[in-house]
Amino acid sequence: MPSVALIGNPNTGKTTLFNSLTNKYAYVGNWTGVTVEKKVGTLKDSAVQIVDLPGAYSLNPLTKDEAVVTTYLLHNRPDLILNITNASQLKRNLLLTIQVLERGIPAILILNMIDDLRRSGQSYNLDLLSERLGCKVMVTNARGHRGIKELHEQIANYQKVTAHPLQLSYPPMLQQAIRQASEALTADFEFEPTLARWLAIQFIDQNKAIRKIAKQRKLTPLLSQEKYYDAQHFADKIYDTRLAFIEKLLKDATETGQSQQPQLTSKIDKVVTNPILGLPIFAGIFFLMFKLSFDWVGTPLSDLLDWFLSVPVSNTVNHLLVQAGAIPALRSLIVNGIIAGVGGVLAFIPQIFTLFACISLLEDSGYMARAALVTDRLMQMIGLNGKSFIPLIIGFGCNVTGIMAARTIEQPKERLVTTLIMPFMSCSARLPIYSLVVAAFFPRHQALIVLSIYFLGVVVALLVAKLYQVLFHVKDRSVFIVELPEYHLPRLDVIWHGTWDKGKGFIKKAGTIIFAGTVLIWLMSSFGPHGFVTDSTASYAAGLGHALVPMFKPIGIAQWQAISALFTGVLAKEVITSSMMVMFHTSSKAVLITALGQFMSPVAAYAMLAFVLLYIPCFATLATIKEETGSYKWVFFSVVSSFIIAYITSFILFQVGSLIF
Repeated sequence: MPSVALIGNPNTGKTTLFNSLTNKYAYVGNWTGVTVEKKVGTLKDSAVQIVDLPGAYSLNPLTKDEAVVTTYLLHNRPDLILNITNASQLKRNLLLTIQVLERGIPAILILNMIDDLRRSGQSYNLDLLSERLGCKVMVTNARGHRGIKELHEQIANYQKVTAHPLQLSYPPMLQQAIRQASEALTADFEFEPTLARWLAIQFIDQNKAIRKIAKQRKLTPLLSQEKYYDAQHFADKIYDTRLAFIEKLLKDATETGQSQQPQLTSKIDKVVTNPILGLPIFAGIFFLMFKLSFDWVGTPLSDLLDWFLSVPVSNTVNHLLVQAGAIPALRSLIVNGIIAGVGGVLAFIPQIFTLFACISLLEDSGYMARAALVTDRLMQMIGLNGKSFIPLIIGFGCNVTGIMAARTIEQPKERLVTTLIMPFMSCSARLPIYSLVVAAFFPRHQALIVLSIYFLGVVVALLVAKLYQVLFHVKDRSVFIVELPEYHLPRLDVIWHGTWDKGKGFIKKAGTIIFAGTVLIWLMSSFGPHGFVTDSTASYAAGLGHALVPMFKPIGIAQWQAISALFTGVLAKEVITSSMMVMFHTSSKAVLITALGQFMSPVAAYAMLAFVLLYIPCFATLATIKEETGSYKWVFFSVVSSFIIAYITSFILFQVGSLIF
């Protein structure tokens, strides 16, 4: 199958372009030797496969994501490369372009976000760019679907795109070194000449990934000259040559007209990125998100869905089972187990999707990059920076993807600290139990309470990060560079796709992990030492809960149902709510809210929320920690440390809160 690779800097609109070109996409495992997921799609109305490579600033990798791009170009020869650039940031983007074009694979340079460039009063002579770079140049605006049809046609006719390897005029001594190395690689190791030249340039340019592969393959023409290359500072000469080429090219190709763009972005940024106003505005935006999710939109829709599942659906299924003569145990499993548990969690979908829609809106508008910027100063106080904050923000959706996003952090110890504090970010899996508790104990202040829990997680994470900085002797820090895109009016289709991509995992869990957890907790609460029981107080779940009451009572949790449910939360945090539904024998959220209000004070309820926020990560998160750190040591460390931190925090909240209130 013909393949096309998408390569470009982060924040160039590569993902938007990918979604516009493909009918569908899928994550298909990991790249060989690297825990970075493959994203592959199929060109609309075609059999051409499109591979979306991770964003990279250079082929000399600083992160795992960037290493994927270099390794891919070394081991694969796609039929076509689409190099996506931000038309307004072409000087920086072309550094990667040159490295890609030197590979000698047919390529098309895409100047994306062209509308932003034109509004600034600038344009480029595309023919001149194409002539100097030796590749076809096209313009697109992926957000507005401009240029997509023309690009689709070019990709479908990929055979007509020819390869013209870019050869810059490097200094004579450097040229000689490249020629000698590439000729030896071709003669001794049978490398194709264009690949050999590219490999030699990347090795001389001190590309860590290429030098590692050279040692593995024992490429002596390169290894024998390594010290000479470095002593001559050839890497600096390569960079200087490329930069001079780019500056001359852009000077000749730039066409300046009259600016049509009012400096709206800069005016807004003076307010939202202000050192004093930035953080309060950030907090206010998140408060508004939670008001929409838990008061104004999400909760009313959630209540309607809860009524539908707990009354018409539950009663109808129960009636049909009675008519069919099903035994009591089977009716209990289906009605009190599956429908009550899985249905009880699905009732929170409107709140979760509303929150994800808000996050997608912020991402599409361009605000999320500003959020990382305004928090950079706060992160520096605890030894991290805004580059760590971006994975933490992603962790609000799912801790697993947040941990994976930490791959962009260059320094290993800094990346480890970010990975270990990630489980303190309140992921969407915890939202059902939050919604349940705030509706029961804080009906007038739901958004404020949930927001406070989110910020509690951030505060704990920052304090623990500072502690880990000291314990792990973290000295080296990553450099934080963030591109601030132009503000855009959010598009409904982009928001919908972003919301669905974030939320579909929750629905998938309802049919798999939550289903399995619901059946497990039904078995524990419906069977005891003497077999099937109709009174759950005689069940195995009750026995476990009662045995642990002395441990949990100091933090305000004295009900065996809640204690047993917390243990199922290690499987997946969503299962906590479904477990409570099963153990209280109800499929109605309203009934469960009433029941909880009889057994717990508001202070105890808040302490329980804090415990749910901070205690042992779910299995999926623990598995990702193992995958990213390569050691079970850090999995065990995460389990023990998070439980201790959760217990201490909840203990303080409950004991102090009980004295005050």
